[in-house]
Amino acid sequence: MSDLLTRRLPATISPASLQRHDDGTATVTATLSTGAPVRRAGFVESLAIGPDHVSFAANMPVLDAHRQTSIGDVKGRVEAVRFEGGAIVATLRISDPLALAAIERGDITGVSVGYRASAWKDGRDAANGQKTRTMTKWEVLEVSLVPVPADQNATIRSNTTMEPETISEPDEAVTTRAEIRTICRAAGMTPEQADELIDRGATVTEARASAWEASQARRPVIIVGRSSEDPAIVRGYQAEALAATYTGAEPSDGARQYMGLGMHDHMRLCLTRSGESGVQTMGADALVTRAMGTTSDFPITLDDAGTRIVLASYRAAESPLKSIGVQRNLPDFREATAIRTGGLPTLKKVTEAGEIKHVTIPESGEKFKLDTYASIFGLTRQVLINDRFGVLGDFARNAGNAAAATERELLLSVLLETAGAGPAMSDGKALFHADHGNLGIAAAPDVDELSAARLAMRVQTGLDGVTRISVAPKYLVVAADLETKGEQLLAALAAAKVDDANPFSGKLTLLVEPGLPEGAWYLFADPAQVPTLAYGYLSSAPGPQLASRDGWDVLGREWRVVLDFGAGAIDWRGAYRNPGEAL
Repeated sequence: MSDLLTRRLPATISPASLQRHDDGTATVTATLSTGAPVRRAGFVESLAIGPDHVSFAANMPVLDAHRQTSIGDVKGRVEAVRFEGGAIVATLRISDPLALAAIERGDITGVSVGYRASAWKDGRDAANGQKTRTMTKWEVLEVSLVPVPADQNATIRSNTTMEPETISEPDEAVTTRAEIRTICRAAGMTPEQADELIDRGATVTEARASAWEASQARRPVIIVGRSSEDPAIVRGYQAEALAATYTGAEPSDGARQYMGLGMHDHMRLCLTRSGESGVQTMGADALVTRAMGTTSDFPITLDDAGTRIVLASYRAAESPLKSIGVQRNLPDFREATAIRTGGLPTLKKVTEAGEIKHVTIPESGEKFKLDTYASIFGLTRQVLINDRFGVLGDFARNAGNAAAATERELLLSVLLETAGAGPAMSDGKALFHADHGNLGIAAAPDVDELSAARLAMRVQTGLDGVTRISVAPKYLVVAADLETKGEQLLAALAAAKVDDANPFSGKLTLLVEPGLPEGAWYLFADPAQVPTLAYGYLSSAPGPQLASRDGWDVLGREWRVVLDFGAGAIDWRGAYRNPGEAL
């Protein structure tokens, strides 16, 4: 047995700042954060403290361990907040009797802030090379009462009364058992669970991991209108958070709680949800193997996150030429005919006998078909073990850009076919042809040339060759070298005389396509009136599609992006081309 010794131990812990009020509530002063570093997946996170870095929501509730699913989770509110000696200090008004009693007994002393970051700075610890991330702009949204705070200095302020006491210095095993029981009790685990950990010789570190896992299993997910137990919803929030971490997009309320987590954290959450035990103590190799090769839904989460990044980059890089075309998806890869009708001729006078005459609607058709474009990428086992989601994010972003570039090239190739005259139409003549009344004499764009082009479109006739359909131009499409000229032509000018007024100001939308030959310019109608180009996707898979499988050529996982896309010209009446002076 160890020697006896005398030391001063805390006999009572009473919140010195706690003040009860006549309405049954009480106020207490708490340190919300000191910005202490907290280890996250793959980096150490710190919070910059000070008025230049931190803002506060107008109404900040005091919650039960960040739960936000019902009014029962609200334990009070934040009444005042200030900066004090490198810390954020607040006055909390506690209205929940059970929470107040726990604080008064000293059972609950920890607090934690729920926040949203809008700016941060990444770096490296000079001592150990560990990646660091400092939140330089962040907003406190709520304050929670928690059993174990991430910032050990974030506590309810208390007085500690010291009483002399003679005790027996416990040996190491007794200390470990006591610590494990304290950890389990703070995390809300049962005495039986604590006994199980002690019986199997768990270390304090393993006990903390089990306690974290137990608290995560009980933690509700913020979901509006859907059950928090719905795996698809939870998985969607995880995927959204992964994608938002990479793209910088603003996450939804449900996804915000997963922001900053790395791939390994998401693997643990998915494995825990699927019923795996001992997840928190798994090494990186075992974690990746279990997450990618069992009933865990982590591969689906990863695919969803990758798809979100693909679509975000794809939409940001979409070709302006899609604005002048009409989308017509196809059910398969067979050649399709895009039927265009000539419209109704003028209405006929009804005879005195009430007879309505039949009319014939002329129609014609142009053909186009889909083709498949794809690329494949392997994410190695080493990348997964090293928790480098950014590698997949880079591929997904590049895949989205590549899909948009593929569409752009195909749409552009339609206009540039046959040395810029376009493809042959059903009448045997090129899209842009003098007989179609949509080909101008080479000239630089100016008010006179735009006026002549607009007139040519206005006098176009329907397929009957007689009825004027009065096509109105909407888009001015120019090569890159004419961008400034196009902006000048469409700019609003305050003219001193009527003759100096710009007739095209506010009437045309400028689109710039760098792939067009120098000097070339076009007018296009609104495709809702007369579509010139048609493009489409496979009906069952519009846009780029991302899929994955266990790697065969690589030890890891393979991702593939596939685009089923086609484009063609379907009507010459909605466009006008001028080759420009460069030709």
